[in-house]
Amino acid sequence: MADNTVTLTDNRTDRSYELPIEHDTITAMNLRQIKVNDDDFGMMAYDPGYKNTASVKSTITYIDGDKGILEYRGYPIEQLAEQSTFLEVAYLLLYGELPTADELTKWEERILHHTYIHESLTQLISTFRYDAHPMSILISSLAAMRSFHPESINYEDEAVLTKQIYRLLGKLPTVAAFAYRHRIGRPVNYPDATRGYTGNFLYMLDYMGEQGYEVNPVLAHALDVLFILHADHEQNASTSVMRAIGSTGVDPYSAMAGAAAALFGPAHGGANEAVVRMLNEIGSTEHIPQFIERVKSREVRLMGFGHRVYKNYDPRARIIKQIADQVFEVTGTNPLLDIALELEQIALNDEYFIERKLYPNVDFYSGIIYKSMGFPVDMFPVLFALPRAAGWLSQWMEHINDKEQAIARPRQIFLGERERDYVPIDER
Repeated sequence: MADNTVTLTDNRTDRSYELPIEHDTITAMNLRQIKVNDDDFGMMAYDPGYKNTASVKSTITYIDGDKGILEYRGYPIEQLAEQSTFLEVAYLLLYGELPTADELTKWEERILHHTYIHESLTQLISTFRYDAHPMSILISSLAAMRSFHPESINYEDEAVLTKQIYRLLGKLPTVAAFAYRHRIGRPVNYPDATRGYTGNFLYMLDYMGEQGYEVNPVLAHALDVLFILHADHEQNASTSVMRAIGSTGVDPYSAMAGAAAALFGPAHGGANEAVVRMLNEIGSTEHIPQFIERVKSREVRLMGFGHRVYKNYDPRARIIKQIADQVFEVTGTNPLLDIALELEQIALNDEYFIERKLYPNVDFYSGIIYKSMGFPVDMFPVLFALPRAAGWLSQWMEHINDKEQAIARPRQIFLGERERDYVPIDER
């Protein structure tokens, strides 16, 4: 018997099956041979939410939740956040290696060259209600962009694919900024590529015709670091959607519209907004003990703590906490920060939370930072989607180039009625 196999015995039939193990997994299709009768469909694995099912082989992002490790292409997130830039990290995610100086210069130039959007798309954004959620505008704009770039369906052509990558990374901040300006009833600011990626984004959001206006470099840097931390996170819900839609052969704009819609869900991209709402509800540090007791009695949820993957301190949360100090030196102290710091201190020393391995995650501080920078809470998921576009694209590219992949088609366990005769309506 080979060492790299597992033997399963079906007690219904007393038959044993030897299944090969590769990368600590067994192939689900090998379960199909386990059956009682020859004409049976065969055994399947049932895994709601895909908690223990691997559907892809990837070389992009590595996570060890128990040890609190996050790596992009093997590079620790701590090193990238400290030494890299978002556009350099985007290149790394998409192409597997850090760029040379010349490659990075060309990469940045091409993306910033594609920041302008078609005027018809600008007009489309202007047709939304004044109070439309900016994430709705972003999703709709992504879907509409396919109509402006119909050649994108020919992504198997490397030159066509590269052009779409430039366009998506370049134009999404413009769409987001235009959606924000529409929301506040202000005219749009057209891109200024000389200000850099995040600097240009903040300029499009905030410029009000002031003479000599400059984006604060501390805030631009903070946003760049936050973009790095949010760029990819393995096979999360929105990334899985990007891959699933991409498996049909559709263009990247349509696939990303679906991924962004998945991110719009409050359980995914709205978590940092929930943290801010929770801190506002607590109101002051003196109310924290009472709130903690309500959490323990399951009256309310402790937002920003715990993670589906991390069973240790989210490494991104440590970095964000440091960035918060830099931001508050510019914006002034946010009263929510005092509540957050005290809440974190109490929770980290309370046996209830220690036993459940509930540690701060990336959402705990990011929402406070965004609010201090002046972003309304409904912009938070948009600020999540902008950097995640790099991860979505890299995961999508890996998927379409993986010869083992096919169109996504999960199985089901059917528990409904069978073989019923139709009853005429006057006899029911």
